[in-house]
Amino acid sequence: MPARRALFAAIACGTVAVPPVLAAPAVSVTDMARWQAQAAHVSIARDTWGVPHVTGKTDADAVFGLMYAQAEDDFPRVELNYINAMGRLAEVEGERELYRDLRMKLFIDPLELQAQYRASPAWLRKLMDAFADGLNFYLATHPHVKPKLIAHFEPWMALSFSEGSIGGDIESVNLAQLEAFYGQQAKPASVAMALASVETGLASGLEPEPSGSNGFAIAPAITKNGHALLMINPHTSFYFRPEVQVTSGEGLNAYGAVTWGQFFVYQGFNDRLGWMHTSGGGDVIDEYLESIVDKDGAWFYRYDGGLRPLKAVPITLPYKLANGGMGSKTITVYYSHHGPVVRAQDGRWVAVRLMNEPLKALTQSYTRTKARDYAAFYRTMELRTNSSNNTVYADADGNIAYFHGNFIPVRDPRFNWKQPVDGSDPATEWKGLHTVAQTITLFNPKNGWIQNTNNWPYSAAGANSPRQQDYPAYMSVYGENARGLHAVKVFQNKKDFTLDKLIAASYDSELTAFEALLPPLFTAYDALPAGDAQKLALADKVALLRAWDWRYALTSTATSLAVFWGQELAELAGKQAREQGVPVVDFLATDKVTATQRLVALATAADKLQRDFGNWQTPWGEINRFQRLTGDVVQPFDDAQPSLPVPYASGNWGALAAYGQSSKSTTRRIYGERGNSFVAAVEFGPRIRAKSILAGGQSGDPKSPHFKDQAAMYARGEFKEVLFYPEDVSRHLERRYRPGE
Repeated sequence: MPARRALFAAIACGTVAVPPVLAAPAVSVTDMARWQAQAAHVSIARDTWGVPHVTGKTDADAVFGLMYAQAEDDFPRVELNYINAMGRLAEVEGERELYRDLRMKLFIDPLELQAQYRASPAWLRKLMDAFADGLNFYLATHPHVKPKLIAHFEPWMALSFSEGSIGGDIESVNLAQLEAFYGQQAKPASVAMALASVETGLASGLEPEPSGSNGFAIAPAITKNGHALLMINPHTSFYFRPEVQVTSGEGLNAYGAVTWGQFFVYQGFNDRLGWMHTSGGGDVIDEYLESIVDKDGAWFYRYDGGLRPLKAVPITLPYKLANGGMGSKTITVYYSHHGPVVRAQDGRWVAVRLMNEPLKALTQSYTRTKARDYAAFYRTMELRTNSSNNTVYADADGNIAYFHGNFIPVRDPRFNWKQPVDGSDPATEWKGLHTVAQTITLFNPKNGWIQNTNNWPYSAAGANSPRQQDYPAYMSVYGENARGLHAVKVFQNKKDFTLDKLIAASYDSELTAFEALLPPLFTAYDALPAGDAQKLALADKVALLRAWDWRYALTSTATSLAVFWGQELAELAGKQAREQGVPVVDFLATDKVTATQRLVALATAADKLQRDFGNWQTPWGEINRFQRLTGDVVQPFDDAQPSLPVPYASGNWGALAAYGQSSKSTTRRIYGERGNSFVAAVEFGPRIRAKSILAGGQSGDPKSPHFKDQAAMYARGEFKEVLFYPEDVSRHLERRYRPGE
């Protein structure tokens, strides 16, 4: 076994070329006996929605069962997350993914992860062992399942995907710029080429459907039953996280959404408290402009009046060839003490610095699920490795809280940290991390509610919100957004909240952005002279929008026209917005968009509706649809196949129940891919009461009855009761079994 483990480690490091599908290793009698013994301590109860309720004697047993259950539901997504996390996608997808792999390998080093695994505390090593064992036992007992690449999981691999946003941080590095910088090495690149700035075109059009979330917490003072409430509303790609419950005899009892392949509930609750992460807090990533010097054929960079050598690291990138064989490319990458060099700008190289502490991150991600009160949860936050997330919190003691970010480096506020800073100046160094107490937080605000929609924290609690002037600019990098404005409207001065009223508020149908976007259109129309041909042509369109209440509905033709108009206007003005660094939707409401652009966009939108649907007054439900045809990670869509009408709309327009298409459309209709995915509302009384819904269903297998059994309810905004207690699961039991049965 040691030799086999060494082989797999070498493959993961990219130092050994392998065929795209690696044969599963023969399972030893010892391993099988060990797995079967652990499986005997695990029970998996599938309820009538297919949700797995996993129980183990120990936490490690529970993790073993949780990973087995995840693999049952969608092994391809579990495997893909680790293929991507370890920078091995090109081994499956081919040379086009080389630089995506390179980006990951700039930060993820399997040898370092193996060392961190060995240095981990015994309790955490047991969990990582159980993580790998659960997946390997699944593969051993399901020989018909053919992995694309990873036929054997190692415990240290859990550290490559240890915190919900580490991939997101790394993915902020621009792939086109990375390839432009390193892609010339095969020639090799000249000094002039290496120092050339990389320019990238600015896209036009609306931003893609936001990948973020809503988190709402309600204090007992404004609830009907005197219990705190929490709304857990991630806006991710559909099927990104399934619904699970995992419990043990060692105090674990977590329910919620788990990212495929991770062994902790990422957004969820236990019997005492709940947590909801929303993306985007403070500034967690910085770029440093390094001044490069070629000295006797070696690269140096200027720092504090002197020169330091750049660290050169060769990275081998295997990739699948068109004929099914394997090729590889070795690229030498460079590091300053700030981090890896990822691009060039104005004759200097740009190094990026971000949080990369997988061991602490995995510890924080797991231990918060076992916290029993606010003090214990706060202690997990003090690990400060939840790098790009905010946290909305509620508990059974009646507390509600908000943490804006968690990993916030201390910086000199004289510098503009939104732009690359001078890497040669020691004053630009990070000076440790802010304590949690120094970051932007809220605890039991007097208004009784907290909201975050990936917006700034300065409206999180209405008049009781933190004050912007009290914090350095880098503490909060996002501005207000339409969903944030909408949320304040929904919660301001309201009371007597129940679970159902919280759900209703979270699905309020106003598209708040149009409150600011439509008046300039009406002004432009009214300024046209009487009898003008354009005025006559647009009269009925403007009249429809004037009468609209900004609310989406399946039957609403105004929703269709407004959304198509907004999209067309973004196509006309989006590039200008990006050049000025202004969010596109915000820019569209300014006077920098001309009256002509607004009117032309309306005419174009009406023409497109007429052409695609036969009537510019087409109800929104005929256009906006839910469809799940296959188990593919990237879903195909087909107007000729059955689909369901969905009333929700893009979060860009302020829809709290966000729903949008994130890939390039090849159909007439809009098919949702991102937005409301797993949603849960929780009441923290003497007994937990909760309701939840998934986009589609629990299973990724089209043959499963749970592939899309929640789709119709999802489209209606109808939630199912969460079966949190064993007696409730028993009353709604589909199957109870042990792994391997």
